[in-house]
Order: sequence, then structure tokens, then C-alpha cells
Amino acid sequence: MTNFQTILPLILASGSPRRKELMDTLGLPYTVQVSDVDEDFHADEKPEKIPSLLAERKARVILFQNPEALVLAADTVVIVDGKIMNKPLNENEAKIMLELLSGKVHQVVTSFTLASKKKSETISDTAQVTFKKLLPEEISYYIQHGNPFDKAGAYGIQEWIGLVAVDRIDGSYFTVMGLPTHLVWNALLKDYIQVSRN
Repeated sequence: MTNFQTILPLILASGSPRRKELMDTLGLPYTVQVSDVDEDFHADEKPEKIPSLLAERKARVILFQNPEALVLAADTVVIVDGKIMNKPLNENEAKIMLELLSGKVHQVVTSFTLASKKKSETISDTAQVTFKKLLPEEISYYIQHGNPFDKAGAYGIQEWIGLVAVDRIDGSYFTVMGLPTHLVWNALLKDYIQVSRN
């Protein structure tokens, strides 16, 4: 039997249920420690650079607390018309965001940082997502029955709105979901994974 294991204890620095689901599927042992950091950024910063800056910030905090561990931190932004869409604070903000996404192509950028005391690496991935033109009733239904409030851009691609709204994805579905698992795996495999055969 073949098994994969990281050479250092792996900590996922995220409370995201989607990232935990993806990490569970990868099958590597890990623990969760949420990184409570300031997520403000300079207004002049390029939108596509924000997730890498925040991922690095989150990883540094958790690594400082766990210097013998390997820390995986990530951040995702949704960009439409050159502007970042954060998590909506209420139904009205969610409605405005979904109306802005309706009938357009937007970018989802997810960055992750893998950090140990010997090395830190940050990798970013971008997916282009095309939404169909949404009916007002579809937007209303999702806000009432979905969970737009803990997600950048007010939507989760794995939820109902993703099933009905997404016409096309150019890039990784998992990047849109919040973790480019193919890139995470390759980065881990390069430096941190050992293979055992029983």
C-alpha cells in the first residue's frame, strides 16, 4: 500500500470549509489553525497581488507560533472590472455584487503560501469565470437559500449559483473554490512529501 505523508506536521491556516474539504480529499494528515490577521491592504496595491500578500501574512503568523511545522495559508479574491469584490456584509451588498457579475467575465485569483523555518514559497493561480445573465429571481433565490455572506464576490461555485450561473471556466475549478490543489500538491511533492509503501 502506498501512502503520502509530509515530513513536517502540516497546518492549514484557514477556517474555510471549502479548503478543509479539498485538503481532506488530498488525503494528507493536517491540523487547522486559523490565522487571525489584519486583512487590510494599501489602496494602490494591484488587485491580483492582494491574495499573495495576505497568504504570506497569514503563514508568517502561524509559523511564528509553530516554528517546527509546515504552514499552508491561502487567500482568494474575486475581481470584476478591475476591482476586488470582498465578502458582502448584508443582502443588499450580495445583490449588488451578483448583479455586477451577471453576464460578465470575472477573475478569481487564489494564492497560497507554503512556509517552514527553512523556506517560504508563494504561488498564485488565476481562473476566468463567465457568468450568464442572471434573472433577478435567481439572484434573490440564491441570497435567500444559499450562503453568499462568507464568500468573496458573494458566491460559491460549488453551490446552487455555480450550477446555474457559470457558463465557462478558463482555469482550475479548485482555484475558484479557494485552493489550487494541483499546484499545492506539486509544491508539497517537490519539497515536503515522503512516500511509504507497506
